[in-house]
Amino acid sequence: MTYLILIPLLIILSLASVFIGVVPLELSDIFQLTEQQVQIIWVSRIPRLLSIIMAGVGLSISGLIMQQLSRNKFVSPTTAGTMDSARLGILVAMMFFHQASPLERMFVAFIFSIAGTLIFMKILEKVQFKDPIFIPLVGLMFGNIIGSITTFFAYQNDLVQNMSAWLQGNFALILQGRYELLYLSIPLVIMSYLFANRFTIAGMGEDFSKNLGLNYKWVVNTGLIIVALITSVVILTVGTIPFLGLIVPNIVSIYRGDHLKKSLPMTALLGAVFLLFSDILGRLIIFPYEIAIGVVVGVIGSFIFLYLVLRRNAYE
Repeated sequence: MTYLILIPLLIILSLASVFIGVVPLELSDIFQLTEQQVQIIWVSRIPRLLSIIMAGVGLSISGLIMQQLSRNKFVSPTTAGTMDSARLGILVAMMFFHQASPLERMFVAFIFSIAGTLIFMKILEKVQFKDPIFIPLVGLMFGNIIGSITTFFAYQNDLVQNMSAWLQGNFALILQGRYELLYLSIPLVIMSYLFANRFTIAGMGEDFSKNLGLNYKWVVNTGLIIVALITSVVILTVGTIPFLGLIVPNIVSIYRGDHLKKSLPMTALLGAVFLLFSDILGRLIIFPYEIAIGVVVGVIGSFIFLYLVLRRNAYE
C-alpha cells in the first residue's frame, strides 16, 4: 500500500462521487453543463464530497490516536463509548437548550464525549485482564449502557425521531450550509500531526514517558480532547459511522508499522478513500435510492474486524 495507489484512487473516487447521483451528470459534458447541473454540483455534490473526505480523515486519525494512547489495536471511538457519549450530549442539548446553535450543540456533545472517553480510560486502568479483545468488548458494553440511557430519555421526551438522524450516518442530507462545521476537524488533524511524536511516547506507558521528561497526563488528555472534538463534529454533522476508526489504523499498521508520525498521513488518506468507496457503493447498490453510509461501513467494517481478530489469533 503506497501513496502511488491511494492518491490516484482518491482522485478517481472523488470524480465518481461528484458525477454519480439521481440527476445525470456526464464527465464529457463538464464544459457545457446546464444551470441546474451547476447548481447541483456546488450545492450538493461538492459539499458531500468534502464532508466525506473530512469525516473519513477525522475518524480514522481519532481511532489511531486512541489505539496509541490505550496501547490496544481494537480501541476506537466506536468501541470506547465516545460516539455513544456524544449522542447522549446531543440529546441533552435538545432537551435543555432548544434554541442552541450547531456550535453550541457540538460543545455539549464534546463535553459528554470527553467525559465518556475518560471514564472508559479509567475503566481500562482498573481492568486486570488486558487481553486485546476483552478491552473493546468492555467498551462496547459501556457504550451500549450509554446508548440505552439515551434511548430511554429520548422516548420519555418524545425525541426519538429527532435522535434517529444521529443513530445512523448518512451523507444524503448534506448540502451547502449544513456541513461547514466539519471544517473544525482540519486544525484538529494538523494538531494530531504536530503531537504525533508525543502520542507515540505516551503510548509506551506512563513510567517510560516520565523518564523521558514527558508530561504524560497532559499529552493523553490532549489526545482525548482531539478525539472527542472530531467525533462530536462528525456525529452532529453526519451521524454515527461505525468501525472506521477501528479498521483503517489497523490496516495501515500492517503495512507501515506503529510509528504514529509516519503512519498518520497514510491513515488519513486510506480513511478518506475507504469512506468514499463505501458511499459510492451505497449509492449504486439500489440506485436511484441509496443505503446510508453507516450501514455500508458497518457491514464492510464488521467483516474486516473479524478478519483482524482471526489474523491476530493465527499469529499467536
